[in-house]
Amino acid sequence: MGATLLDVIRGGEEALADVARQARSGQAVAVEHATFAPLLEPPSVRDFLTYEQHLAELAGHVPEEWYEKPLFYFSNPAAIVAPYDEVPIPPSVTQYDYELEIAAVIGRAGADLTPEQAQRHILGYTIMNDWSARDLQVHEFKFPMGPSKSKDGAITLGPWLVTADEVADRFEDGRLALTTSVWLNGVRVGGDNSANMAWSFAELVAFASRGTVVRPGDVLGSGTCGTGCLAEIKRTLGASAPDWLKPGDVVRIEVEKLGMIENTLAPGPAPTAIPPGRRRIHAAPLEAGSGRPDPAEEVHP
Repeated sequence: MGATLLDVIRGGEEALADVARQARSGQAVAVEHATFAPLLEPPSVRDFLTYEQHLAELAGHVPEEWYEKPLFYFSNPAAIVAPYDEVPIPPSVTQYDYELEIAAVIGRAGADLTPEQAQRHILGYTIMNDWSARDLQVHEFKFPMGPSKSKDGAITLGPWLVTADEVADRFEDGRLALTTSVWLNGVRVGGDNSANMAWSFAELVAFASRGTVVRPGDVLGSGTCGTGCLAEIKRTLGASAPDWLKPGDVVRIEVEKLGMIENTLAPGPAPTAIPPGRRRIHAAPLEAGSGRPDPAEEVHP
């Protein structure tokens, strides 16, 4: 087995130059014979929330705090799905959704970067579909921990990594400006332009590196664009919107300069039974000075 894309990224400029030499010398694999699995094991996946329209539609308004700094959550690097593979619907999920995004991929490690420095640490860009279980989200969002199992099933990346120099002429006001579209069973159902991100990818990388390190191969998603998911379309169109995803549905995402990914939904495994959590109710308040807090005053993350 040859080097993976992550191997090449970690190899730095020398490894990238070697790949370029092989391509120029005719050693590259023809597209029709290629197996597309560009970045299946990234060190980390951060997914941001940068499209104002998407948040406004889903939440009904945009809190002022949202504009203060970028928001993101950590997703599951083990959940990466190749760009043309089947995507199993997670167990017990009845409201499965796609999310149209672009992702930046880090090429060089860095910490506490400025946006200007961070731009030079971005190796390139790829398409990202952050599949989401909306019914699980309803439960999870009742607690201040953010999405977890609702985002644990699958993330599609691909079909390839387009290096930053290939899109250097496609920036508006410091933001990558590429037209995006999503198709469900052959019908276009949404799309946007990445220039509508509230923050640039360089600013996202700089924020992610604050007080820590971004590493080669790290993936940073833009978050869902306007009209880039079923949840948003259902809020807009109501009863005339498409149903939640089901086995056999085909989701295709196209981004100019970055290519196209297409996944077919498949039945998922049966759920593993998990019993309800144990209840612990104190019959009376603890005595003062007992060294343990009153349960009513505990703060949970």
